[in-house]
Amino acid sequence: MLDAAPDGFEAAAAVDPRTIGTLLLDEAGIEGRHVIVADAAGEHRLWLRDPQPGQPLAAVIPLDKDFLTRIASLLRFQRRLLGRAAGPLPRGWPLTAYRLARLDLMLRALDLRDCGATYRQIAAELGREDATKLSASDWKMSASRSFVVRLVRDGIAMMNGDYRKLLRIR
Repeated sequence: MLDAAPDGFEAAAAVDPRTIGTLLLDEAGIEGRHVIVADAAGEHRLWLRDPQPGQPLAAVIPLDKDFLTRIASLLRFQRRLLGRAAGPLPRGWPLTAYRLARLDLMLRALDLRDCGATYRQIAAELGREDATKLSASDWKMSASRSFVVRLVRDGIAMMNGDYRKLLRIR
């Protein structure tokens, strides 16, 4: 998050995202300008709260649970501003194949649930063949049902803000 530098910091650099790389996204809105700058080692996502060009900028870093992640991201961006390689993404940022597959299942389960599917129907759609063959009492105690319930629960949590956990350094 970049904002106007406070008084006394006039020597702070002005940042024009177009000069530091290819823009993958550049959208202006009521809350400012959102920009994604391409980088071979991992893109840079900027939120310019006051997008006046040529204005000295300062980084705003909330003191929250994502503080270390924000600092790591800012250090990569600062190296890029200085004309150096930004360096690799911090360990733990790139998603593993397992996490990507689970996120895909979560999204599919959420879509099905939003369309009115039952947990049993979701399980069958996701390839759990036993879901359609089990009796009602066996289904309630089955691993497939527990798996689908967890997918839907975790998907709802991600939808309600837990997606930020994907960005934290692990």
